Amino acid sequence: MNQNNEKTFKTLDEQISILREKGMIINDENYAKEVLLRENYFFLHGYRYPFLKSKDDKFYIKGTNFEELYSLFLFDRQLRNIIFKNILIIENNIKSIFSYQLSKKYGYKEKDYLNPKNFNTAKEKRKQVNDLLAKMKRQMKKNISTHSATMHYVNNYGYVPLWILVKVLSFGIVSELFSILKKEDQYDIVDIYGLDIDVFSNYLSILSNYRNLCAHEDIVYDNKTNKEIEDTRFHRMLNIPIMDNEYIYGKNDLFAILIIFKSLLKQEELKNLVLEIKHILDNLDYNLKTISIDKVLDRMGFPKNYEEIVTIEKSDLFNYQ
Repeated sequence: MNQNNEKTFKTLDEQISILREKGMIINDENYAKEVLLRENYFFLHGYRYPFLKSKDDKFYIKGTNFEELYSLFLFDRQLRNIIFKNILIIENNIKSIFSYQLSKKYGYKEKDYLNPKNFNTAKEKRKQVNDLLAKMKRQMKKNISTHSATMHYVNNYGYVPLWILVKVLSFGIVSELFSILKKEDQYDIVDIYGLDIDVFSNYLSILSNYRNLCAHEDIVYDNKTNKEIEDTRFHRMLNIPIMDNEYIYGKNDLFAILIIFKSLLKQEELKNLVLEIKHILDNLDYNLKTISIDKVLDRMGFPKNYEEIVTIEKSDLFNYQ
């Protein structure tokens, strides 16, 4: 290892010096030190990119001040909380729908609803089915002595119904559960949302990834996912520009998440979510001096008319007629 490239510990004074050497204005050193101590220089530094002169230039745009950088950091924290809150709403809805549909068809005792015969019986799915059911059983046993509802059902009834088990399953496990269901059971679930199976499965995978990002306080506002969502009529109705035969927004960015929310949340929930995002964007816009809010929107993958997503009917999203 080249020791010259090692990242060594830096005191708060040294961190301030590095920021100033790169062209950042720091008017209140004590305030900046307090923020750096509480928030971590490395995490705060991750928000520098919109303020740099170029991709290859590590120096800040002339006039960039510490408060602007911190404002973007705080904006992302608020945005992350909004996204996380709404993913939890969707997660709860999906768990409720899964448990209702499967319990109605296969029974409410674990020996019934966790029977491998209830799931996709294709040879290539056999190992995945057995592995996932084993995970679910382990999760159930793990929570018998720690999760009050699980404990209550075991002690009083001798079994754990699926509507209780789903509460302790991760979103990742629930997403995978959908992939091993029989086709007719998948159709029963996706029909509730008016989506097709592949679209719904992709949405679950992407939301599971964002849930983890939010839970671990990673940068969310300009995150790009490995998976893309399909084109919707919505992209066309908002006149999202196309480059190289691909929409430039709403494919693997935060706006794609908003499209997913459009499909899975109730109308009033989506309206409140967009209002909350608008509020924190307006606040950030007020605090930015050296860059425009449009630069942040672009990194988010948000078109300027993003609010119009609220007024588009859900039935229009996948209808190209």
